[in-house]
Amino acid sequence: MFKWLWVSFMALALSGCGYNTFQTSDEQVKASWAEVLNQYQRRADLVPNLVNVVKGYATHEKDVFIQVTEARARVGSMQATPELVNDEAAFQKYIAAQGEMTSALSRLMLVAENYPQLKADGLFRDLQAQLEGTENRITVARNRYIDSVKTYNVAVRSFPSNLTAMMFGYKTKPSFTVENEKAIAVPPKVDFSAPAPAPAPAAIPAPAAPTSGGTASKPAPGY
Repeated sequence: MFKWLWVSFMALALSGCGYNTFQTSDEQVKASWAEVLNQYQRRADLVPNLVNVVKGYATHEKDVFIQVTEARARVGSMQATPELVNDEAAFQKYIAAQGEMTSALSRLMLVAENYPQLKADGLFRDLQAQLEGTENRITVARNRYIDSVKTYNVAVRSFPSNLTAMMFGYKTKPSFTVENEKAIAVPPKVDFSAPAPAPAPAAIPAPAAPTSGGTASKPAPGY
């Protein structure tokens, strides 16, 4: 009997000190971060098809293709799991890599502005629409993650729930910083258009040859 009373007392004590709140908010952070990863993966899956269709019209834009491919490879080489939110350094490294991926994709899409036939390609338009939709979903997922981390971190730092956090090892989790948001949200302004060649000088017509046996006409008076 005493054992059950003790268990009940401890359950009430943990509930009152915010233990259950930490359990809920921690799971929410993990779930929201998993959705961010899911949308980033969705974007990465679009990259090979985008590169291939652009290559069909812009074969000489090799530097852009290399940048996109390398950025995708760097992102893919990282172990991106829900547990990443518990490692500040790894989290920031992953976000920086995603920022590079965003910049490289922006350059790739800017290339299309110089190729009207590419912009008219049905496959390219479909991939472009998918990319735009994915970018929107990434933004929504990031915002949800930011909100869930904010709720969790406030509990970790606030009294008396901070005592529970220290007791059970709950620590603050990283979120997107202003620098992250700028790197991800603002596409770089890159102009890949070649400068227009200078117009060739107009050719000066040669004087007409005089007709045989005749004399050249005299200019009118006053000339």
